[in-house]
Amino acid sequence: MKIISVSVATPQIVEFGGRRVQTSIFKTPVTGKVPVRFLNIEGDQQSDLTVHGGRDKAIYVYSSDYYEDWSAELGVQPLQVSQFGENLTVAGCTDSEVLIGIRYRIGNVEATVTQPRIPCFKLGIRLNDKTFPATFWARGRLGFYLRVDKEGTLGAGDSLEIIEQPKHKFTVRRLYETVTGGSPGDAMAAMESLPHLDDGWLRRLNRIVKNRG
Repeated sequence: MKIISVSVATPQIVEFGGRRVQTSIFKTPVTGKVPVRFLNIEGDQQSDLTVHGGRDKAIYVYSSDYYEDWSAELGVQPLQVSQFGENLTVAGCTDSEVLIGIRYRIGNVEATVTQPRIPCFKLGIRLNDKTFPATFWARGRLGFYLRVDKEGTLGAGDSLEIIEQPKHKFTVRRLYETVTGGSPGDAMAAMESLPHLDDGWLRRLNRIVKNRG
């Protein structure tokens, strides 16, 4: 598992759906080693901190292993780097292989996988399709966020080396499957095992427990 590209963006105003929207989803690749801080990669700035950013969502990672499937589905060849607004485009893994809570060393940065992405309407801006966030969610190819535990630098070509594994078995994909069709027991186990989930994930898990418990 290694980095293919590191991409960043600062907020810009775009026209979408008849209104002006501030977004940082149009990320562009940077070269060389890039400083990583607790809240973001240098040169990257989240636009809406109520749903993006913060310690537990400092860096968004997406697998290039999904690009071929998306390219075929969208009829676009090739897709652009950081097509889905990710900071790190990586190769050699899928959401089914990445455990939430696993700690990686990337360059000399140390970081923990905290949760999958819940797509917002701004992903539709990036794809110029307001229906795409729903499609993205339905396919379950979500990618994941990192919490930065140790600041440092990283760059394209760096590997994601495992330095600590959690004891539970919740992968990024398994959490998605839990909120889209899992049992109340699975939902309770997720809430007990995954300390960095945001309100969006916790609401979905609580709904399963209440509705099916």
